[in-house]
Amino acid sequence: MLPLKIYNETAPLKVVLLGTATSIGPIPIPEEAYDPNSLMHINAGTYPKEADMVAEMEAFSEILKKYQVEVIRPEVIEDCNQIFSRDIAFVIEDFLFRSNILPHREEEFEAIKHVLDQIDPAKCIRLPEEAHIEGGDVMPWFDYIFVGVYTAADYPNQITARTNLEAVAFLASFFPDKKVKSFELKKSNTNPYENALHLDCCFQPIGTHNALVHPDGFLNPEEYQWIVDYFGADNVLEITKDELVMMGCNVFSINSTVVVSEKRLTRINEWMRSKGFTVEEISYSEIAKQGGMLRCSTLPLIRN
Repeated sequence: MLPLKIYNETAPLKVVLLGTATSIGPIPIPEEAYDPNSLMHINAGTYPKEADMVAEMEAFSEILKKYQVEVIRPEVIEDCNQIFSRDIAFVIEDFLFRSNILPHREEEFEAIKHVLDQIDPAKCIRLPEEAHIEGGDVMPWFDYIFVGVYTAADYPNQITARTNLEAVAFLASFFPDKKVKSFELKKSNTNPYENALHLDCCFQPIGTHNALVHPDGFLNPEEYQWIVDYFGADNVLEITKDELVMMGCNVFSINSTVVVSEKRLTRINEWMRSKGFTVEEISYSEIAKQGGMLRCSTLPLIRN
């Protein structure tokens, strides 16, 4: 059995499900794009090639294994994009929550049955149908659970809005001893510079008291200010719009001192090193064209 254990974003990682870029299918047409980054690259003719993304994910896997992390991969489904395993499920404490995701992505969950078979069925939770949520919007952080949300009236028309208030309420009721803190995110179906697809696209805690944050990813300035006040202004790096589109917040912590980051994010990587972090740089720029990066492609199962 897999003894699930996730209490925060940065405790030493022991077991992780890493997505796969094998057999992702043909390049989508613009009408099939579910995020503005993908749409931009479809229209520009720069949509990533499968072979390049496979190579990026294999390099990421090797970095994880370098730190003695057990890496599990999903079963490959033909012509199915299975890169972003963070979307389909998430773990808090010793519970795995099945995300209520976009309907066409349900088969991705079936591809991790070999993982689910190792988990106590009583620890696998399905949210109510009305509670929409994806793992990229959920961050366990010690006594807190941070959740990205969108509550405006145009929610049904925003394909980039993935988590609603019903999901926040569910988590608050499921974990009565946790402080569930929600953040209203900015959404755009067409402009990647004005869109925070998930909370981890505009906010990422690293270490124990540092964070990367894009201020304009939040609809309410006071919620961004809460993050600055919580972590401390000297411990927060503000991410620019250009870095947002490069997925600059979407780094991944192997432990509280080691962070995996995209090598083009030179300013961010230099700042993290100045704060004492070991930064493992890899190429992940092709995967980033789809609106997600390192954290998005991982589903941590055990952190000790």
